[in-house]
Order: sequence, then structure tokens, then C-alpha cells
Amino acid sequence: MTAGPLEGFAAHLSGELGRSPHTVRGYLADLTSLLEHLDACGHGPADLDVPLIRAWLSRARSAGASRSTIARRVAAVRALTRYLHREGVLATDPGPRLATPRQQRSLPTVLDEEQAASALEGPAPTTPVELRRHAVVELLYATGIRVAELCALDLADLDRARNTVRVLGKGDKERTVPVGAPALDAVDAWTTRGRPEFVSPTPTGALLLGARGGRLGVRQAREDVHAHLRAAGVDSAPHGLRHTAATHLLNGGADLRSVQEFLGHSSPRSTQIYTHVSVERLRTAYQQAHPRA
Repeated sequence: MTAGPLEGFAAHLSGELGRSPHTVRGYLADLTSLLEHLDACGHGPADLDVPLIRAWLSRARSAGASRSTIARRVAAVRALTRYLHREGVLATDPGPRLATPRQQRSLPTVLDEEQAASALEGPAPTTPVELRRHAVVELLYATGIRVAELCALDLADLDRARNTVRVLGKGDKERTVPVGAPALDAVDAWTTRGRPEFVSPTPTGALLLGARGGRLGVRQAREDVHAHLRAAGVDSAPHGLRHTAATHLLNGGADLRSVQEFLGHSSPRSTQIYTHVSVERLRTAYQQAHPRA
């Protein structure tokens, strides 16, 4: 495939399909490998068919690629063949005939309520960096948003009258998420005593700022979470706080549909894994407490 069609496909992914920059980069990396495989076999994009694609996937499996990697490659190829068929490069679309490997779904790691309290109710932050770290952790746990969604928040996204935050999720889908008082207090402390120390001569409306005064990056946000939780003697990651928020909601009686909307999942299938976490906790409690367990 020439650079032109590849660039056109990238524009199709980000523009028409609304895929995130991370997804676009991943797909293009996978498809570069596919194109190299085709070239080595003396073929081009117009020759794409099921046997050629399966041979490429088989090489990846033989090299030790995980099921999730193979599944991502299948998704990338399906998007490409659909695009090439639409553009007239392929007479037929072989994508629908490709089988996606069944994922081995592991239970997400979550903090129990005591661990969460320990992480959030430690010594009061004093420095600007500590204030930001505290606000980051409080917001992630209170809202269950993704770390990229957190970094994209602007000051204007917080609605103090309704105690909510406006979140732009995957596929540019907007949702409104409630925020509890402790998280709002942490944000207030950050915006009044921490954020002014980071503001640059060319200010931005971003809620969270990095060292140079620009919007806080995802990598630094992850480091903030790890640093804050390590200081509290707790081991977790930003996505672990999202899992924790969802699990605590279900354990507290929230219904699955509400948690789905809270997390911004497009399908309830993505949310159902949290019911497994709750069942596991129920089973553990039963075995520990029931006299006939």
C-alpha cells in the first residue's frame, strides 16, 4: 500500500469512525506488519483475501502474540478491508469471514473500601504537586473516568451547581458524571492553592496542568496516581481506580445499566465483568461467614 492510501485510511479511522489517536497508531502499526507480509509474498493490498490474512495472523501466533494482540490485529484488518472495499480497491470484503479469538477475561484488580479510604484520607497535601496528585486520585475514584478523559477536562467542565462533570469519552461521546463532595474539595484545593503555581504566560482552560503550564499529560497523570498511592501504602493504577469505582457502586446497590452509563460503555457486555467481581466477593464472604459453607 502506498503512503497515500495508508494516510487516507488513518484519516478514515480518526475522522469518520472517531477512533482515538492511540487506536489509530495501534492499527497502523499492525497494518504495517501486514503490508510487509504481503510484499514479501509478492502481493499488494488489492490481493487481500482470507488465506493471506490468516497466514499473517498465524505468523504472529507462532511468534508468541497473545489473544488480545491477535484480536486487535483482526479488528485492524477488518477496518482496513471494509475501507478498501468501499474505495473500490477490493472487489469483495474478506473481513467478515475472519474469526476473532475468544478473549480470556480476567477479573480486574480493585481496592476494597478500606484500601480506598486509606488512599484518599491520608495526610493533607501541602505542595502544588501533592495537591494535583490528590485531585487526580479523588477525581478518578469519584467519577470512574479514564485517565485520558481526566486529562482532557477543562475548568468549564465542572458544574458546581449540580456537582457533575462533563466528560468527552471514546468516539467523542459526551456524558455527564456525578462528582462527590470530597473530590470537589480536592479540586477546589488544587485550583486555589496548586494550579496558580503552574499557570504559564499563555494560560489554558485545562483543569489539570503539567510542569510547564500546559495540559497535564496522560503519562504524568499515571505517575501522579502511582506516587500518591505508594505514599498511602496501596498498589493500584489509574484504570484500577476506574475498576474500583465501578465495583463499589455495584456492591452498594447500583444497577448495571446505571454503572454502564457512569463508565461510558457503549455496550452492557463491557460492564458485566464487574458483576463477576461482585460475585467473587460474595462467594468469599459466604465461605468466611456461612456456617454451612
